[in-house]
Amino acid sequence: MNLDELVIYVWEGQADIAERVERCVLNLGVDVIRADGLGLSGNVGELGNAIAVVSVSMLEGARFTRQSVEGKFGMPVLWVSANPREASPGSYATEYSHVLPFDFTGAELRAMLVRILRRMQSNRRQVQRSDEMVAESECMKRLLHDVDTFADCEHSVLLFGETGVGKERIAERLHERNNRYGSGPFVVVNCGAIPDGLFESLFFGHSKGAFTGAVAVHKGFFEQANGGTLFLDEIADLPLFQQVKLLRVLEERCITRLGSASSVRLDFRLVAATNKPLRELVREGSFRADLFFRLAVIELQIPSLEERGEADKLAIFHSILRKVMGPALIQEIGEPPFFIADAVAQMYFPGNVRELRNLAERIGVAARQTRDWAADGATQRILTSAQSLSSLTLPAEPESSPVLLADRSNWDMDERNRIIAALSANDWKRQNTALHLGISRKVLWEKMRKYQISDGEPQVSLPT
Repeated sequence: MNLDELVIYVWEGQADIAERVERCVLNLGVDVIRADGLGLSGNVGELGNAIAVVSVSMLEGARFTRQSVEGKFGMPVLWVSANPREASPGSYATEYSHVLPFDFTGAELRAMLVRILRRMQSNRRQVQRSDEMVAESECMKRLLHDVDTFADCEHSVLLFGETGVGKERIAERLHERNNRYGSGPFVVVNCGAIPDGLFESLFFGHSKGAFTGAVAVHKGFFEQANGGTLFLDEIADLPLFQQVKLLRVLEERCITRLGSASSVRLDFRLVAATNKPLRELVREGSFRADLFFRLAVIELQIPSLEERGEADKLAIFHSILRKVMGPALIQEIGEPPFFIADAVAQMYFPGNVRELRNLAERIGVAARQTRDWAADGATQRILTSAQSLSSLTLPAEPESSPVLLADRSNWDMDERNRIIAALSANDWKRQNTALHLGISRKVLWEKMRKYQISDGEPQVSLPT
């Protein structure tokens, strides 16, 4: 959600704030509606992209409470104090977390609006999600069972998985299904994108005047995640000196903003993720062992798309395709023909679910615009391009006429014969055979290269 999608309802009461709010957001495309005459009669409507700016003078006579506005209209409330910033903030209850002084500036109002919008986005992730979790394969069913088992606890979780397997989506599920933290914010941080020298400011926040340009108080990632979940993606990319500071926060559960002398107590759940072998990094000394054990209270391995197999791959593809095209168009031009599903099933996706989603969206857009599934049209060109890219990232296929090596006696002939039997039973289709054996297609081809298996080869035994 952007600011230009926002509607602000202002209840100013005895204070003169509506005109100032209008001036502060004049160039942002925000709609400002003076709502004093609307009361709480329901004329406003249940607007999902709305924020209420309410003067505390409206509390006189108990016309308003935070709960009455948020509960009836689904709107967060930004309260404007009756006091200037230097005065004691005694005119509003401490439970009101979004409060501006009476003499607020445009920068302060805009910063507060952005903060509220981020929280609204976090709370709506589950509703706005474009696709549900697909789990046709046994490995994915086991993962989701483990996720749901460990979701409702406060312990840290470490997620492992290749790039694009959906680590953030699993972290979201852990957050959403936690009774303690699920109603709080879900803060996502890419540890590989933290600029040098800004770790303390970004993670710990800073006080006004802490350094040149610090014109207002800024809450860091730790404080933003308070009461919710902090998801640290690419955790292995944190340098050692930053790992020490993260470990200290996890142990003490409090932080001190830059330029401040007082500490802030924190209560959040940490979920971290990586596509690197952290245990090896610990042995090499590039990742702290004490931090690893603090993060890995619960470890979850997310399977790649190849490990999940053809059923998951096609279910994800068709789910996204239907969302892009819509049911009416699918009904008009018919279900996707077999040549599309067959091509997708045989394709290798090095970018995992992210790449598969991109392919489904491209095909969906092409079919929506041309209203056609023609094999010689745009859809086929997209598939051909994707297949070409896929073949570049696959391990090389075994030679069709391999030259037998002298160390053939070291082969595991039982395993070799099992692979040949599985290939034969599946018409020598790599994807189906890999699914049958419970391994990825990449692993299957590596074994075919190791054992020099060519298409149509019969099972053989070594001479004794």
